[in-house]
Amino acid sequence: MKFTVAIDGPAAAGKGTISAAIAAHFGFAHLDTGLLYRAVGRRVLAGEDAVGAAQSLSPEDIGRDDLRTAEVAQAASKAAAVPDVRTALVQFQRDFSRKEGGAVLDGRDIGTVICPKAEVKLYVTASDEVRAERRYLELVAKDASVTRTSVLADLRARDARDSERATAPLRPAEDALVLDTSTMGIDQAVEAARKAIDAVISR
Repeated sequence: MKFTVAIDGPAAAGKGTISAAIAAHFGFAHLDTGLLYRAVGRRVLAGEDAVGAAQSLSPEDIGRDDLRTAEVAQAASKAAAVPDVRTALVQFQRDFSRKEGGAVLDGRDIGTVICPKAEVKLYVTASDEVRAERRYLELVAKDASVTRTSVLADLRARDARDSERATAPLRPAEDALVLDTSTMGIDQAVEAARKAIDAVISR
């Protein structure tokens, strides 16, 4: 069976957590596409050209354990705004999306650009303040110098760059189910996503 679930949304809305839970529940393969861009961003920070890094990305790059920092997130967002970087990574994502047995991909342009014919499309979002608090709690555990104000500013800057870029801007697909997790717990959000997928599978 080939079945694609496309999950998009801004940073810290919960799409990664939901995607991983959904993939585990249905036995689908899971790809956090943001890691592709973070891996490129990490190599750019090390002095490489963004396009060259994207064209030569390896599984080892994606598997690094230092891709979840704020610095890498900003570098990834900047790299993702480069059309040739996106082109280099599109085919990898499309091939993954049609894996036998089903696949869940989460990112920012999965339902609109990478997998416009996905069987299920979700757009996971939350208020700026809620997302910033989630990201702050995640980052401050690693770096005590992080402040709520700086995290909110970084998040809004990244949102603006992702939404305003000329190539594949962040936005919900026209046929996506919008899931606002501002007042949802993890279990509630996962259950809402699961029901949406079950509804399509049972047709």
